[in-house]
Amino acid sequence: MDTILTRKCTENYGRMQALSEFRAHCIDSYPHFFLDNEVCMAKRVLLGIDAGGTHTDAVLVSEEESFRVCAQAKEATRHDDLPTSITHVLTKLQAQAQAPDLLTKVTHVTLGTTLAVNALVQGKVAPVGLLLAAGPGLAPERFALGDYAVVPGGLDHRGTEVAPLDCDDLAPTLAAWKAKGISHVCCVSKFSPRNPKHEQAMAKLCEAMGFTVTMGHSLSGQLNFPRRIATAWYNAAVHKLHASFADAVCATLDAFSIHAQVRFLKADGGAILLDRSREEPVQSILSGPAASVMGAMALRDLSKGTTILFDIGGTTTDMAVLVDGSPVLDRMGMLINNRRTLVRALAQSSIGVGGDSLIACTEEGITTGPLRLGNAMAFGGEHPTLLDALNVADATQDPSRGDCSRSLHGITRLATKAGLSPEDLANQAIAHALTSIKNAWNTLAEHINAHPIYTLKALRACQYLKPDAILLVGGPAQCLAKRLEDTMHLPVLVPEASDVANAIGCALTQATDILEIYADSGKRLLKAPRLDYSEPLDRKASLEHVRNRAIALLTDHLASQGLDDVRVEVLEEDIFAVLDDYGSSSRDIRVTCQAVPGILGRVNNAHCAL
Repeated sequence: MDTILTRKCTENYGRMQALSEFRAHCIDSYPHFFLDNEVCMAKRVLLGIDAGGTHTDAVLVSEEESFRVCAQAKEATRHDDLPTSITHVLTKLQAQAQAPDLLTKVTHVTLGTTLAVNALVQGKVAPVGLLLAAGPGLAPERFALGDYAVVPGGLDHRGTEVAPLDCDDLAPTLAAWKAKGISHVCCVSKFSPRNPKHEQAMAKLCEAMGFTVTMGHSLSGQLNFPRRIATAWYNAAVHKLHASFADAVCATLDAFSIHAQVRFLKADGGAILLDRSREEPVQSILSGPAASVMGAMALRDLSKGTTILFDIGGTTTDMAVLVDGSPVLDRMGMLINNRRTLVRALAQSSIGVGGDSLIACTEEGITTGPLRLGNAMAFGGEHPTLLDALNVADATQDPSRGDCSRSLHGITRLATKAGLSPEDLANQAIAHALTSIKNAWNTLAEHINAHPIYTLKALRACQYLKPDAILLVGGPAQCLAKRLEDTMHLPVLVPEASDVANAIGCALTQATDILEIYADSGKRLLKAPRLDYSEPLDRKASLEHVRNRAIALLTDHLASQGLDDVRVEVLEEDIFAVLDDYGSSSRDIRVTCQAVPGILGRVNNAHCAL
């Protein structure tokens, strides 16, 4: 297919939902370009954007015989002006790409960001109101976050109401929250996956007063009241930030005439459509660390052995582990600020050690991080950082590492106060950073080894982590590789394009989708609300039958989007017996499944033009 036709088809078709639909449109509209009605493979052009706390990275990847990075760019993240950051990074991509209209050929865009998790860790998220209905049992105050109110009423484990919900005194509380500037309220009741009645009643009242509402049962069907509270609260807390980032990206894409399907990375390494992520931003809080893992898989063949991944950025070091090429999952649920959630996530950890981490003289000696007060002095900052220490220790004059004379000036000034030579202070600062990274890895490994090891591919119940190598990515990777190797006593690999690994991971992450199925044997009905689909159900239908129907419906739905031969896995399933008012028994069955996350393929890093 020639270039003019490709562009014309893309412009006419607009925001295509799937590549298969695009190809079908080409056959129907331009049959004279195809021989015997067989479509030549349309090239995909993939755009990955990862917005970190320090930098926003972007890559263009084209699909020819293999995937190739056509252009890559890095720009300082402007937290108060995200559209400008994204505009600048796309402008740099456009300048690098040999084809001037390459950006307009993009077929898929995938996003990742650490903005939400950074805001949560730093306590810089929007205030949230939390309404709890728990009934008898442990006091819900034990699990509350932020501003909260307990609403009388409760359900039992079957979802049967044991105490009616009493919202009579709720209006003054909601009015006070509104006066305080709270705009988002989450409503969570115990056993709501069995019966959402109480959450829906609280939500209706909140919506009538103009609040945006998150309901706990809408995010997960698992029965764990404390984790459902945390999941709903985090979803509400990052809702505005997530929407602002999504709006900024969409506006900038439109400005560059990029009319493509947009997806957002999830914490488990899958990518869902942007509109779905707007509804459940909690799923993407750890999209940044997930992007690191997917990027590692795209850059190197890690199919054998156990590999530690370290992504050393400007603000943090993110770490994860892969076994035989598949990331290890944290089956306990995503952990944020020491609170477990019901969000499935890769097993990972982050610490405040990065290239811009502040070096300080303390009673404990020379320390690096976790505080960051801007850029390294080599790049115009006012305080010496880890990157400045690396410049001094290596005695480098490499322009790519900034103004090394400024690094020396800042390190010398601090060394004088500490009574050390600049070289000694720099080496001590680097050693402290590496020790922090090693200790954090040991803690993560201990947590992983305390439970059966699950990866995206399989359960490895009896395996104990014995790392064979380290894959190091991120801006300071080349500077730290040999030192990290000596500290960890493991070989360290630094792949090409390691400084934009996260963006590559975004670009090549495979699309996934999630489907929830509800079956009620009493009503003899099976429903898939997201698909607006229902079908008759045999009163004696088993969990296995409902599970098989869920997998079949999702497989068909994925195929309709052009996603064939995608493996589907069951994430959650639940069955419980209920009795109606006449003593007749029936069963409620719930199954959640999704397409297994993965990457489209590995990249050949040679630059090319389409």
